[in-house]
Amino acid sequence: MAYPDELLVEGEQVVLHTHPHWKMLIGPVVVFLVVVGAAAFLAALVSAQSWAAIAWIALAALAVLVVARFTVLPFLRFRTTHFVVTTRRVLVREGVVSRSGMDIPMSRINTVQFRHTILERMLGCGTLVVESASDDPLEFADIPDVERVHTLLYQEVADPHD
Repeated sequence: MAYPDELLVEGEQVVLHTHPHWKMLIGPVVVFLVVVGAAAFLAALVSAQSWAAIAWIALAALAVLVVARFTVLPFLRFRTTHFVVTTRRVLVREGVVSRSGMDIPMSRINTVQFRHTILERMLGCGTLVVESASDDPLEFADIPDVERVHTLLYQEVADPHD
């Protein structure tokens, strides 16, 4: 899904648009599987009881609440978080109901660094560190293919084609 062109200024082009790495969804998927498994197990346990229908409704309601909070919300957060590099700036947008954003002009970026652990290297992600002219370094975690993003960002910073 491309970043909306109406949010770009005239002459600005998207170089990279990505969401966080899929590893941030591992926990929500595990929660989903555990909740569905536990709810099915408990539903089978109470099936012989006279109050089974009430227990099934309560189990289903509880399972839906837990899945909504610990699976659906993180997935929506994942889908609505954008890391965008354009020819003029770095944009970060996040949020489901209330949105927040940050723009860093390329001209203000001094240093671009990355780091990743051995697990992150195997998964193909890492943390991107952007140091701008007057601010503390900004760290963006769970960036997919962080080395490529680092190279692209450095290339955009070093190439003053504006």
